[in-house]
Amino acid sequence: MRTGNLIRPARVTAAAALALCAALAPAVTVAPAPAQAADTVRGLQWYLDTLKISQVHKITQGKGVVVAVVDSGVDPSHPDLRGQVLAGHGVNAEAAADGRRDDDAEKKGHGTAMAGIIAGRGGGTMKELGIAPAAKILPVSLGPRAVITDMVLAIRWAADAGADVINISYGGDPARPDPDLTDAVHYALGKDAVVVVSAGNIEEGDRQVTLPANIPGVIAVSGLDKRGGFFRGSVQGPEVVLASPMEEIIAPAPKNASPNGYTVSSGTSSAAAIISGVAALVRAKYPDLDAANVINRLVKTARDAGPAGRDPQFGFGAVDPLAALTRSVPAVTANPLLQGTAADPTRPGGSAARPGDDDDPAVEFGVTNKVGAIVQVGLCLAVPIIGLIILLVVLRRRKRRAPAAVTGPGGPPQPGWPAAPAGWPTQAGHAPPQQAAPGYGPPPGQPAPGYGPPPGYPTPGYAPPGHPQAGQPAPGYPPAQPAQGYPPAQPAPAPPPGGSGWPGGGPGYGPPPPGPQQQ
Repeated sequence: MRTGNLIRPARVTAAAALALCAALAPAVTVAPAPAQAADTVRGLQWYLDTLKISQVHKITQGKGVVVAVVDSGVDPSHPDLRGQVLAGHGVNAEAAADGRRDDDAEKKGHGTAMAGIIAGRGGGTMKELGIAPAAKILPVSLGPRAVITDMVLAIRWAADAGADVINISYGGDPARPDPDLTDAVHYALGKDAVVVVSAGNIEEGDRQVTLPANIPGVIAVSGLDKRGGFFRGSVQGPEVVLASPMEEIIAPAPKNASPNGYTVSSGTSSAAAIISGVAALVRAKYPDLDAANVINRLVKTARDAGPAGRDPQFGFGAVDPLAALTRSVPAVTANPLLQGTAADPTRPGGSAARPGDDDDPAVEFGVTNKVGAIVQVGLCLAVPIIGLIILLVVLRRRKRRAPAAVTGPGGPPQPGWPAAPAGWPTQAGHAPPQQAAPGYGPPPGQPAPGYGPPPGYPTPGYAPPGHPQAGQPAPGYPPAQPAQGYPPAQPAPAPPPGGSGWPGGGPGYGPPPPGPQQQ
């Protein structure tokens, strides 16, 4: 396990942030007569209008959902977050034990900002309104100097704590993948958590989708500008899943980060926090959906942007919260972001199932569609029946093609002793003694044409003249007794041309082959 690979917040602070906050400070602290909309917190939350959050909140505000914020910790004392932050966890000695302290090393209040974007309470134009204001935040603090080991521990702890959504607005070097981090992400997915990760920012030196956003199964988030186009400061790549607003996003901040309690920044950190809030809304609206179907709903209802279909900038498209909550989306049995990967639980050897679930089927089929269920059962029964029919046909054809048993005229043949074809001379002495069929064999003492030995060589299997065993058949040759059924009562009929492979042989002639022969 490598511990030196640093993980950093995936954000870019806008150059105008301090000026905006300075202009905002009197309004926040003094609250004079109504200010211009652009001078209020709500006025700077332009993305709420783009995402139609006012309509969305009439459907759900995320009540009952817990979003883990794996970050620098969260300041629970901020007015926009009071009562929203649960007791969490710190993964190392430098972090607060319960995660409820923001240890952002750059003093920007990164974890607090993400929590506010997700679940700010709102309550007026001078308050941060989160995407899911009724959801709860579970802070998992990485401390001021996070490394890969801390991220692994944080993800696993959040999954074990029962987080419904895990927001990770941090990124590491994509060229240094870590198997333990991949296992931690898949562990969280197996625990039914939706994992949302920022893709990374070009201004911070990233050129590819960062770690762990490039791990299959997570929602890797790129950024949109105020016009809905791709934000030039966001990285792009084939791992991108969804795009979300990231340009000049206002968010709560601890007092040590901003005197007026807010910062404005542009980065995929904010984009990921927005989508984590949308995922919380979907989980609240559809509490019976598992993480795979929540992810599928977000992907299937995204507004396609850029080239048709999935592309490296927008992924499947720009997130559309209202469509995700209202549109009809068919159910799935597995995380669509894992299909075709080594972690696909529907593939042999898939590894995305949660620990302890080895006895469960990798894919479960619902029966809410009765017609579909009947079709599935019919297909399952038809396959073995068709296979059996094919097997019977093949066996029957083989049986028909098997050659008939060799028989001689007048009865069964003597084992190992085939009858000669009609008209074919036999070699002298090769018929049973005193039982040669009429018309078979050459004149006594003459070899069969083409079959006799070369001049000067004895007939194979017989002793030469003068030998003590001259005239006696060699061992293994047919016995001296005539075979049953021989001699034949009638001359053997002439066979048809072709046959069993012997020259001129036809059915019933020549030695039987070793077994059925395929044609």
